[in-house]
Amino acid sequence: MRLTVYTDYSLRMLIYLGVKEDGLATIGEVAERYGISQHHLTKVAHQLGLAGFIATVRGKGGGLRLARPAAQIGLGEVVRRTEPDMALVPCFSSPEAPAGAACPIVPACGLRGVLDEARQAFMAVLDRYTLADLMLQRTGLQALLALPATFDPEKREKGVLAPTDKADPQGLAATIDRCSL
Repeated sequence: MRLTVYTDYSLRMLIYLGVKEDGLATIGEVAERYGISQHHLTKVAHQLGLAGFIATVRGKGGGLRLARPAAQIGLGEVVRRTEPDMALVPCFSSPEAPAGAACPIVPACGLRGVLDEARQAFMAVLDRYTLADLMLQRTGLQALLALPATFDPEKREKGVLAPTDKADPQGLAATIDRCSL
């Protein structure tokens, strides 16, 4: 199974907003850090907002932020909202599938059931994880995205991301050195 670029960008945007200490970022900032199209991210941000994953803060100093704690954003939920079609093969499609998509052996074929089971297993694994699980190496992600690495570990464990008044004592360069790729 292959996820679309749209889903990839959606997950990347959510990760970025989750590890950014003040939680606010612009689309241009996210696009620059990942080296991806700002135009594509604008569409992604709009749909993530409609789905209730991100919220916008208007005015000076505004931007995008997570609409709820990272621990309450399920990966399966995100993928279901961002993937247009989870049909692995044409016979998963509706009866109104385009001409030629119908397979003559569907009534007796066992492949459809096996592939459907595989798709369900894939989604079941994603359902076990949240956005917070993707951010367990928070300091490393912050370093790779060139973000300041300051946080309150107690709030991180609860999925509430908030800045602290303590700076990273070892600094960004030391954090990058500790990061493993």
